[in-house]
Amino acid sequence: MSTNNSKQPVSPAAGLLSNTTCQMEEELSISFSITFMTVGILSNSLAIAILMKAYQRFRQKYKSSFLLLASALVITDFFGHLINGAIAVFVYASDKDWIHFDKSNVLCSIFGICMVFSGLCPLFLGSVMAIERCIGVTQPIFHSTKITSKHVKMMLSGVCFFAVFVALLPILGHRDYKIQASKTWCFYKTDHIKDWEDRFYLLLFSFLGLLALGISFFCNAITGISLLRVKFKSQQHRQGRSHHFEMVIQLLGIMCVSCVCWSPFLVTMASIGMNRQDFIGACERTLFTLRMATWNQILDPWVYILLRKAVLKSLYTFTRRCCGVHIISLPVLKFYTLF
Repeated sequence: MSTNNSKQPVSPAAGLLSNTTCQMEEELSISFSITFMTVGILSNSLAIAILMKAYQRFRQKYKSSFLLLASALVITDFFGHLINGAIAVFVYASDKDWIHFDKSNVLCSIFGICMVFSGLCPLFLGSVMAIERCIGVTQPIFHSTKITSKHVKMMLSGVCFFAVFVALLPILGHRDYKIQASKTWCFYKTDHIKDWEDRFYLLLFSFLGLLALGISFFCNAITGISLLRVKFKSQQHRQGRSHHFEMVIQLLGIMCVSCVCWSPFLVTMASIGMNRQDFIGACERTLFTLRMATWNQILDPWVYILLRKAVLKSLYTFTRRCCGVHIISLPVLKFYTLF
């Protein structure tokens, strides 16, 4: 009997490969991916050390809640960069042959879950930090009496659990994360979407991310305006306001980095979910916006590394020597005295 007509077993991963091929002229090399991951890990490690040292110094003061949330954000970035980066390097090293090394789709599911969690959780934490500072500035008595370290840890746990729940939604709904057209990452289904559930996951992810950015912008705006109004009305309690100003400056830095890095990807996913653009034409754009989003995990820690008193004083001294004039008045630097 001839065996030419016998059916060969098909790997489950074969059905999860995108039917669209992403034509990329330039492929990222393994060495670049390793370098990118290493820089991210070192940057986040340095920021974690700085924040944990500051948290130990100000453990019993009102700044501790902000530092706790900031430390959680950087730690989330660290593990997100480590896990996603390690999987990406493995995929490149395996020549992106998913059918060979991920026949059961376990690795793709883990990759997709980590991508969603490490994307949403830092955005959620940034909005919680903005809310916490807004309450601390506008309602200081309520903040000092009602918002304790225990409450902050509960909020932190709630944010993490919610992000995990959103990441697990496709698995709970018996849907698989899908290997994307470039074969370098896994995410929700993004090509030839015909099912409302696949559309729902994309729109939910985009909505939650953009909502977190919107909340951060709104709360930081209120906090900044409130601090400026108090500054011009009274010169008392300058030291208390100076700590507020530094934390708000750092929050603005985090918000700007998040907006620049994540907004293009979130808008692209929303457009695909609403069928506003054809995925075949958006494939290269999607990959570009994804790479922009991954930069968020590298740039976030540098906000805390650079916006410190010692760094700002050195920058001020360097500016004076180069320009020969007082570009920035020294009292302004007193606002940056958290570390």
